[in-house]
Amino acid sequence: MGATLTIRIDDQTKKRLEHLAMATARSKSYLVNSAIKEFIAANEWQVQEIENAVKKADQPDAKFIDHEEVSAWLDTWGSNKEKDPPKCD
Repeated sequence: MGATLTIRIDDQTKKRLEHLAMATARSKSYLVNSAIKEFIAANEWQVQEIENAVKKADQPDAKFIDHEEVSAWLDTWGSNKEKDPPKCD
């Protein structure tokens, strides 16, 4: 059984949703539910990876590379003087 969710959308989005629902013979609820599921699937992994990275960074043995060192290394990519990657301290 599904839950009810109330949202506010602008008039243009409402018209577009109604048109798409009619053109695809799907309900507006079905289309909105599908769009929300796709959005969550596309973005949820990123939040999880950020949370995992923060946990790793908070560990006492976490190692980091200075931003300036990484930037300087990346600036050499594609040149004849490409540098070796910086090392973790």
